[in-house]
Amino acid sequence: MAIYEVNGQGLVAIAETNFSAEGIYERKDIQNLLKMNIEVLDEGLMVIAEEFGDWLDSSRRIDLLCLDTDANLVVVELKRTDDGGHMELQALRYAAMVARMTFDQLVDTHARFKNPLQPDEDAARSAILEFLGWAAPDEDQLAQDVRIILASANFGKELTTAVLWLNERGIDIRCVRLKPHRMQDGPLLLDIQQIIPPPEAADFQTQIGVKSQAKRQNKTERHTIRYKFWEELLNYAKTKTPIHANRKPSQDGWISGGLGRSGFSLTYSVRQTDSQVELWISLGKGTADKNMAAFKALKAQREAIETKFGDELEWMDLPDSDGCRIRYIVDGGWRTPSDKWPEVHQELVDAMIRLNEAVRDPVLALEL
Repeated sequence: MAIYEVNGQGLVAIAETNFSAEGIYERKDIQNLLKMNIEVLDEGLMVIAEEFGDWLDSSRRIDLLCLDTDANLVVVELKRTDDGGHMELQALRYAAMVARMTFDQLVDTHARFKNPLQPDEDAARSAILEFLGWAAPDEDQLAQDVRIILASANFGKELTTAVLWLNERGIDIRCVRLKPHRMQDGPLLLDIQQIIPPPEAADFQTQIGVKSQAKRQNKTERHTIRYKFWEELLNYAKTKTPIHANRKPSQDGWISGGLGRSGFSLTYSVRQTDSQVELWISLGKGTADKNMAAFKALKAQREAIETKFGDELEWMDLPDSDGCRIRYIVDGGWRTPSDKWPEVHQELVDAMIRLNEAVRDPVLALEL
């Protein structure tokens, strides 16, 4: 379909052109423009890196590596050709390579992208957490899927056939066409259209991708049930303690509250069949020694703390993590039948109140 200019004589077609004729290059121009305006490909994307290739035994590089608001990695491959070449095969390889990326690797990658000479990991970490709306990293939620976006001047039949087949089998891969047009004696225009899958098709799909839809439905169901679990827990907790009174339910596996000192938080965590209350000690990136010193100082008071708590606690120094944990586990999680939730909630809130009373004064008295 052509693009038309509306003027006094009617509709005037704006001539198609191509990137080669306009002297527009793939990496220097197209990639740079999309990097600065990534939302034109898909709303809700954050560029993590360009020309990413941090893997052994391969010189291949991802044009743009992105993150979406569901914490999925997004591989963006670009071509200025009219058939897309074999970019779908390249992108599938890249998606497999980044699928196991950890949060710390994501932070390191973004820090080096923003400032190669002086990477600021704290700033990168904060930016990613803010984009995701997370208070702290959640490895379980990161990169559950890897999506693919192919952007090219056009796509050949072999490529589009492969993409449609992959979509039917649950791979989220999209084709976005970048079509340049030149107005007569005027500016260069770029028509950007997602052609596979058609955006409007999502409302009408019934047969395509049934297995993939079922998988996503299970994921949505998990989030819905967990949200309801938190909602009922927080409503009950507000009647007993102000510790988490200002917190709202979420789809995450944990909810934290302040203790009155930066770097120490009282956190509820829930899994399928059990839950926990914990004191989480994390004074920031690169402060492992301080975390450990605080943990050891509290552990030296273990007998007094557990006596006040009224039960044994699990003391976890977590040397390979960004923090240390003191926790108490309760039977029952979000998969527990909902009619049993009140008992789980009551036990969790009671344990949280006792944990707060047991650790608050020792934490506030720490000299770090």
